[in-house]
Amino acid sequence: MELPIYTKQQLALRNGQDKPQIWVAFKGLIYDVSESRLWKNGKHYEHWAGQDLSDELPDAPHTESVFEKFIVIGLLK
Repeated sequence: MELPIYTKQQLALRNGQDKPQIWVAFKGLIYDVSESRLWKNGKHYEHWAGQDLSDELPDAPHTESVFEKFIVIGLLK
C-alpha cells in the first residue's frame, strides 16, 4: 500500500485543535498519535502536534523507538 503524501500545512492542521486528528512527523514519516494519552489536546510536554519533530528528538528523554508504537499514516512532502 502506498502512503499518502501531506504538506507541512496539512500536517499543521492535525494539531489536536483545528481537526480531531493528532499527527506528528519524524524523519519524513507522519504518525497518528491521536490515541496516545501523552498527546492529549495535541501537546506533549513542550512539543506541539502538527509539526515535524525530527530536530527536537535529541532533547527528548526517549529514543526514536518511541515512534514504533504508532501507526505511520503518511509521508511528509
